[in-house]
Amino acid sequence: MNDTYAFIEAEKTTHGIAFLCRLLEVARSSFYAWLAAAKTRAARRAADQALVHEITVIHVGSRRTYGVPRVTAELRRLGRAVNRKRVARLMREHGIQGVTRRKRRSLTRPDKKAKPAPDLIGRDFHPQMPGTKLVGDITALPTAEGWLYLA
Repeated sequence: MNDTYAFIEAEKTTHGIAFLCRLLEVARSSFYAWLAAAKTRAARRAADQALVHEITVIHVGSRRTYGVPRVTAELRRLGRAVNRKRVARLMREHGIQGVTRRKRRSLTRPDKKAKPAPDLIGRDFHPQMPGTKLVGDITALPTAEGWLYLA
């Protein structure tokens, strides 16, 4: 359908628009709607190019670390009313990417074959007399002189 409208646009200098629309069996109103949308698309494309330039300046100014949320926040701080999804689309289309943080690695990993320690007091932490049920834990803290073990 776009080819039909483009043909009418190209031939409107030699023949009338009404004649071409009748010949191609297209409503004149739909041709004019397509023409208005084409102008809107061209304006949007120009606005997108200007926004991409601003995004690039902000991204380079952040040493290429800012992603979509921070770039959007910076644009809003500068007075530009932009949607986060539009910024994300433009950054994706132009290959602009922020730095992602690494996942936190756990330093201790449980042994899958290890059996849990038996519950000798049966989760009853209220003894009949003081000193009959004693529990403890060992904590190791790294220091400059070595490991410090606390019981």
